[in-house]
Amino acid sequence: MNLTYRELIPADFAPGSRVWIYQSNRLLGMGETLEADAILQDFVAKWQTHGDPVKGFATIFFGQFVVLMADESATSVSGCSTDSSVRVIKLLEEKFRISLFDRQLLAFVVNDKVQLIPMAQLKHAVEHGMIKEDDLFFNNVVTTKAELENNWLIPLQQSWLASRLGLKTT
Repeated sequence: MNLTYRELIPADFAPGSRVWIYQSNRLLGMGETLEADAILQDFVAKWQTHGDPVKGFATIFFGQFVVLMADESATSVSGCSTDSSVRVIKLLEEKFRISLFDRQLLAFVVNDKVQLIPMAQLKHAVEHGMIKEDDLFFNNVVTTKAELENNWLIPLQQSWLASRLGLKTT
């Protein structure tokens, strides 16, 4: 699995640009990904806050993670413009029959694939070697471009889950 994604993030967005990550409960097919990406590109092209355009970016990484970004260095994103982004995510959920708001479903790279594990089963998975401390975890709670670049795909032992699982952090 090719895990490179950083070079796909726009360089002209400020490091503090706001980021929202929505993880699908399943891998999208190629046709679905292309269709969903077209919907996202149309959204960011028209994204506004109080009548001003939002400098936005949207993509789907690894066929499973919808990433929205707003560079607020020129225009701050308001509650209404955030609500409009949530509406487009809900549209994707309905259109493709996926779940994008389940924060209890955790994603890891295991055996060169994205594997999803419910949070309630994580401790069991670690105790039985199905997930290892150095397996890569998709840390979907990142909130800025800089965090997306540096702290999104990290070993489990470096994540916020490590203390919950009693792992030694590195």
